[in-house]
Amino acid sequence: MSGFQTLFPTRFYSAKVTPPRGLAETCLSIAADDKAGQRWAKSHGYGGYTSYASLNDLLLRASIFADLEKAIAKHVAAFARKSEFDLGSRKLKLDSLWINVMDKGAIHAPHIHPHSVISGTYYVTVPPGSGAIRFEDPRLPMLMAAPPKKQKAKLENRSFVDVAPKPGQLLLWESWLRHGVEPNRAKGKRISVSFNYRAD
Repeated sequence: MSGFQTLFPTRFYSAKVTPPRGLAETCLSIAADDKAGQRWAKSHGYGGYTSYASLNDLLLRASIFADLEKAIAKHVAAFARKSEFDLGSRKLKLDSLWINVMDKGAIHAPHIHPHSVISGTYYVTVPPGSGAIRFEDPRLPMLMAAPPKKQKAKLENRSFVDVAPKPGQLLLWESWLRHGVEPNRAKGKRISVSFNYRAD
């Protein structure tokens, strides 16, 4: 082996998925009815609504989410093949799926998704200026004396990568990859559906 090689790449996947008709309206209807989710979002400073801690039956509650998950699952399988996961007799299965409605000024602090293999978000409505999702180089705590990267460095050489999502865009990443959402500076609500897949 000689010359430059790329070691330990961080996989990231993006695809266009046509939203099931009425998805935005269904998300907003559930958000309006889910008092427990509203209370959780308020008590945790979420700046909008999320069903993350209140509803675990969206696929049964509304068939539109089951239709969306079928479309997502195909891309998750492609991600897993490209990553060359050795799952043995296990298969990737949906672990959780939840709604996010971010109001103006809402922000989501950097975090990871423990106990999962692949995580992602599907963007339903994205008003201009509603905030990028920011991914961090997982090696940041170990970089020590490394100099900062050039402003126009290639994506693979950056310490942070911001992705400005578009409606109908699906993003996938390995669940250990730390990420957060920048402030929503748009007047409208940004609606998305996030999810985790586990090996089972």
